[in-house]
Amino acid sequence: MTTVMAIHDFLHFYRRDGPGRLEGMDTSLGTTNQQAASSPPASAAALRLQGVHKSFHTNQGPFEAVAGIDLEVGTGEIIAFLGPNGAGKTTTIDMMLGLTAPTSGTITVFGKSPRAAVEAGEVSAVLQTGGLLRDLTVRETVMAIAALHGARDRVDTVMERTDITSLAKRKVSKCSGGEQQRLKFALALLPNPRLLILDEPTAGMDVAARHAFWETMRQDALEGRTVLFATHYLEEAQDFAERTVLIGRGQVLADGPTSRLRAMTGGRVVSATLPTDKPTAAALTALESLDEVSSVRLKGHRVSVTGPASDDAARLLLGELAATDLEITAPSLDAAFMELTGEKP
Repeated sequence: MTTVMAIHDFLHFYRRDGPGRLEGMDTSLGTTNQQAASSPPASAAALRLQGVHKSFHTNQGPFEAVAGIDLEVGTGEIIAFLGPNGAGKTTTIDMMLGLTAPTSGTITVFGKSPRAAVEAGEVSAVLQTGGLLRDLTVRETVMAIAALHGARDRVDTVMERTDITSLAKRKVSKCSGGEQQRLKFALALLPNPRLLILDEPTAGMDVAARHAFWETMRQDALEGRTVLFATHYLEEAQDFAERTVLIGRGQVLADGPTSRLRAMTGGRVVSATLPTDKPTAAALTALESLDEVSSVRLKGHRVSVTGPASDDAARLLLGELAATDLEITAPSLDAAFMELTGEKP
């Protein structure tokens, strides 16, 4: 396939099918709206779901994937949409984007229907489904989608913002998973959307790229752009979202500041090996006296401290208690789910 043919087929496929989940290409959504991110209406929430249900008919009978979600997202928020596989995240995101309609309930995006907001260029998405044309270069891909949005003047800006300028001449097929993810992000930014919806946005990125990505998101939020990202990982929500919505079995289980969710799940676990030549009782007493410690457990000379005060526990263990082999682990999503529901996810 020549470059010209590839671009022609790419544009024809996108125009024929419209925005949505498209096999063989990226699923960034929207049309040009150059002022969208900087001038939101004061009265409209960025996103509002009221009594949303979604049912499917299967061979085993009706299945309710979303069982009554109420959610309101304000302008400029960065929100983690957290839940295990099968929780209803993807179905809910599809409804937010107008890719499928609720069985009952209402969804509005900046006071409009999801489809109208997409067509107005007010919302863009990077979804896990869909791919990129492997025969095009990175810049050719961005130029192709920019032509659809009437946003050729934003090509250099979005490439620089997503750190893919140095990849401009590289074929997509030669890009790593993380580089392709950054390319998808660039495509989503082309219409300058007011709302970004991202599904596992940092998948395949290394640590440096991941942190750079979230710094960009923070800056966008300060400028008024709203970001909702779906993830399986509590750690990512803790690091980058001010608010977390925990969803399970098609319902909102918890919704609030991420720090509060972390406290509800018991905080991090600090483990270390105590010296064998010192009494363990005194060490346990010192650890238990720390503020916000949920539990202290000892197995042999290995001690585990659970609670939000993980930094204080680590300093005490490595300093006064002369412990070794220290490890700090964050609570898993499974642990959060069990803590909040009493059931396995």
